[in-house]
Amino acid sequence: MWKDGKLGLPIKDAVNIIPELQKYLDERGRIDFSNRKARILYNKAIAKALFNLDIEYHPRGLVTTPVSRFIFLKTFLRGGEKVLEIGTGHTAFMALLAEKVFKCDVTATEVDEEFFEYAKRNIARNNSNVRLVKSKGGIIKGVIPQGEKFDVIFSAPPYYDRPTKGVLTERESLGGGKYGEKFSVKLLEEAVDYLNLGGKVALFLPDKEELIKAIVKRGEDLGYSVRDIKFRVGTRWRHSLIFYLNASSTRGSGMK
Repeated sequence: MWKDGKLGLPIKDAVNIIPELQKYLDERGRIDFSNRKARILYNKAIAKALFNLDIEYHPRGLVTTPVSRFIFLKTFLRGGEKVLEIGTGHTAFMALLAEKVFKCDVTATEVDEEFFEYAKRNIARNNSNVRLVKSKGGIIKGVIPQGEKFDVIFSAPPYYDRPTKGVLTERESLGGGKYGEKFSVKLLEEAVDYLNLGGKVALFLPDKEELIKAIVKRGEDLGYSVRDIKFRVGTRWRHSLIFYLNASSTRGSGMK
């Protein structure tokens, strides 16, 4: 399990960075996190204060917690790797963190047209060299040129087995399969041909036992060694599933 209690931002400091947050505080100075605008502003303040990143959010996009994404990256990045993020989303936040904080050479993909444009703007506004690629419905194969290799491929993949209510779009949420594992499994299958020997795949996943088991089983069948790092941010537990490519890992794209 991963514990890092030092990361965070006091609300008063967040208000100093983004004064507009003041109107979302109650009489005791607490933020109403049920309010989407308040969550966005607080996360913008965290991104700026802790990571010196200026992030713009799409009106419909998922509002993720910056600290959970940082801890996820910290479980597998050592610094300076050539990395590929699958599905960077509208903020491109993890791609930017990988470049700015971990000094990685970053390529990132995104399927949604509007999210792609927001991601492109976030990359530009942070003077980033992240290479952004439109995935057009693919995962890795047919998106990244054959022969290109990475040290790390990572993703916060869609993992629901049925449509969700709220701000998540279907492309953000539906992983497919019995437990929502299908997208992650296909990513693992395709990643084998795009990893350097000794490379790894890392997946950011919720604390859902059947989902985790299904993905781990397929990874082991493909010859990956697997490490599961469980960590908590706020009240929620998350998993960093790390798959290490071995010499015995299945090569070729004839996998079903």
